[in-house]
Amino acid sequence: MSRRHGLVEGKTVVVTGAARGVGALLARRLAARGARLALVGLEPDELKKVADSLPGEAAHWHADVTDHDAMAAAAAEVEEHFGGIDVVVANAGVATGGPFLDSDAGSFDRVIEVNLLGSVATARAFLPALVRSRGYHLQIASLAAVTPAPMMAAYCASKSGVEAFAHCLRGEVGHQGVDVGVGYLSWTDTDMVRGADEDEVLRDMRARLPWPSNKTYPLAPAVERLVAGIERRSPHVYGQWWLRGMQSVRGALPSLVTGPLGRREMRKLAPRLAATREARGGLVGAGGAADERTRALRETRDA
Repeated sequence: MSRRHGLVEGKTVVVTGAARGVGALLARRLAARGARLALVGLEPDELKKVADSLPGEAAHWHADVTDHDAMAAAAAEVEEHFGGIDVVVANAGVATGGPFLDSDAGSFDRVIEVNLLGSVATARAFLPALVRSRGYHLQIASLAAVTPAPMMAAYCASKSGVEAFAHCLRGEVGHQGVDVGVGYLSWTDTDMVRGADEDEVLRDMRARLPWPSNKTYPLAPAVERLVAGIERRSPHVYGQWWLRGMQSVRGALPSLVTGPLGRREMRKLAPRLAATREARGGLVGAGGAADERTRALRETRDA
């Protein structure tokens, strides 16, 4: 892939988690710039809708990012179909919320599996093709990688992990012509965030976070920033303008967010959390529901 800025026309871009939200809009924005899109995810009907809506060449593959065999097969088929792969965006992710001691162990572990180990499986499957094309790999992380927050243990742990993983990859494959970037997003208007906001206790606690981390931001501007980062093959891409500034103060953030402020807010919310404990548990949003259906089918098949 050429290192000239803005040149994605005619290039093949793989996007995981492309059925909705960030992945779907990212595919549309890249296709509008002339890229060819390979969409990977769990929801074949939704993936087909996205692929069919794109102006240029596009195809979709049904694969669970945590399944190494399925991802390896998808990578081989994508490369054969398009004749090469220039960009991979590891975007697939799920979330759950609430106090760790109240969390469902299966859902908690699944967040780690999809967000962290799924990103590892994605890189393992697609990096060889990027080495051949001297391409670009963008790992979607989060503000959650920059600062931890109460009631987000699984998500924060997984996104901190993928950030570190991507930084390690950058050092390992840079000499082979592959650039690796990390994309950071704050609370962005997606099914995942809307699903999390259905829990009013979690929603109220988020509203008490320090500005500007307590707002939900529109999806389109964040995706445009991701597209610009892909065009520049940037090492860091920020979906909201202020996230760049968080890097310089991230060392102080844990003591602020999880120190006295976090303890005070958890103490206030404790009665409400106890009263709503039974209603809390699974993965949030439509993407989370799709992942849970896939897991249930697999467990039934394997039984």
